[in-house]
Amino acid sequence: KLRGDYLAVASLGFSEILVIVFTNLTPITNGATGLSRIPTLMNFMGTSSIMSPFWPMVFFLATLLILRKFIDSSYGRALKAIREDEIAAEAMGINLQTHKTLSFAIGAFFAAIAGGLLAAWGTSINPVQFKFIFTYQILLIVVIGGMGSLTGSILASFLYTFGMERMRILDDLSGISGLRMVVFSVLLILVVLFFRRGIMGTRELTWESISRLFQRKKREVS
Repeated sequence: KLRGDYLAVASLGFSEILVIVFTNLTPITNGATGLSRIPTLMNFMGTSSIMSPFWPMVFFLATLLILRKFIDSSYGRALKAIREDEIAAEAMGINLQTHKTLSFAIGAFFAAIAGGLLAAWGTSINPVQFKFIFTYQILLIVVIGGMGSLTGSILASFLYTFGMERMRILDDLSGISGLRMVVFSVLLILVVLFFRRGIMGTRELTWESISRLFQRKKREVS
């Protein structure tokens, strides 16, 4: 029933409550120590010492396909309407509570799959990994890529991960711990200032758009 910023604050607060609850459920989650010796997914060779990248790619492509189909459905269009203007969407007969609950359930479903893959990749997992900073990183990727673009979020996830890792050299060269975070934060501010709707906004990167881009570049060169 909450809207706008109140919904975001309540969601973040509820996530922090869950972290504390699961940290104290020692008989089930083993507390802050977490669960270890989690079996990983086997690769084509039948070994399971290191998880094959095949399974994450399979789940990634399946997730992308399912979400693409969902966005193009009537439910997806209803969620788009809610995103743009809740009052107008409600006036059109869209049940806000039902569709918001649906979006949370779908998001939780795919987040659970991602958590299972994370546990299988690291062979251990604990509640401390999922504190506020982790949620902040995911939200940051979505904002950078574009709130209404799947491919934008994918591009932003690569840029974020690659940028954070490559900027470690700044800490080594300067001898100042955390300098890379300062530089990265400045870059993020610039992105937000010049790309108000993210890198892709509400657009999607398709084969047609890529081909049109190359054709335009070819005409400019010729």
